[in-house]
Amino acid sequence: MTTQEAGRRAEAIAEGYLVKEGFYTVDRNYAWRAGEIDLIMEKKNLLIFVEVRLRLNAGYGSGADSVTLSKQKKIIDTAKRYLQTSGHQWESYRFDVISIGKQVDWIPGAFTLD
Repeated sequence: MTTQEAGRRAEAIAEGYLVKEGFYTVDRNYAWRAGEIDLIMEKKNLLIFVEVRLRLNAGYGSGADSVTLSKQKKIIDTAKRYLQTSGHQWESYRFDVISIGKQVDWIPGAFTLD
């Protein structure tokens, strides 16, 4: 399995996990020049932008540990573009990270605009 195939599989696992939590998929792999957002999910009027990280070796830390400030800025800039062009208004939104390893580790509100 290639790295890209493994990443897509991790995204599918994360998406399935969030669907079981009551979210539904708005978009997958939304890309803009600033970056890409793996999953965009909604529940009621909450929109979440989800970064999915695959970690097969726990010795390198969790997947969430690899979401650097630079990566956060790219996700935030891409999310701003999505919100500007989507034509829909949400009451609130947040940035979550899902780390896939031996288990699914979901971190709601993993980072903010601050």
